[in-house]
Amino acid sequence: MKGFDNLYQPEYSEVLNKDFHLKGKWKKSIFKNPNPIVLELGCGKGEYTTGLAEKYPEKNFIGIDIKGARLFRGAKTAIQKHLKNAMFIRTRVDFIQSFFAKNEISEIWFTFPDPQPKKIKKRLSSSLFLNRYSDFLEPNAIIHLKTDNDLFYEYTKALAIVNNFKINYDSADVYNSTLLPEEVADIQTFYEKQFLANNKNINYLEFHLHNILPYIEPEEFNTKFTKTKTF
Repeated sequence: MKGFDNLYQPEYSEVLNKDFHLKGKWKKSIFKNPNPIVLELGCGKGEYTTGLAEKYPEKNFIGIDIKGARLFRGAKTAIQKHLKNAMFIRTRVDFIQSFFAKNEISEIWFTFPDPQPKKIKKRLSSSLFLNRYSDFLEPNAIIHLKTDNDLFYEYTKALAIVNNFKINYDSADVYNSTLLPEEVADIQTFYEKQFLANNKNINYLEFHLHNILPYIEPEEFNTKFTKTKTF
């Protein structure tokens, strides 16, 4: 995957307990504009990173995933479409604080993330990760979740409620909802198309974070559902 100017693949030694050299410099050095930066975590083949970059040229987008072959596809698509506002990083989300500085990111998308049924702390929307994201998110940053997993959606909604986050959109059936942002239905990932072919409903949740830390877990929900039902 060498030769792709829009794809960064740092070694662990570059981000383990230290800052990546572009931390705090993405707008000035890479995008060369002051526009907001939106992350897609677990971006897969980058369908949302490239789709949103095409739809919103006034914003910058960075897709993050650990699977190299997937990122290759996303980076190649961005180049083919001449999307200067779409970049990709190959890394684990565990290292994300090494990449971005305070107030550098305005939104985060989770598109069909691993629901991690038995490992709450590994869920990308868990309070543990949200507290980490707060290190680099702007005040009142927006979080988007699109998932086929009903319990993961319910878990994230319960977390939003217990933390008093402002929920903007909430749908347990995207394709039978009419009041959602266009990109929620217009952009589909590779895996989403498979879910739809099997008549699986798709969930969407959008909410604002606030600045009252630390964020907490929906313990009642976790006790009631996580240990008794299958994600």
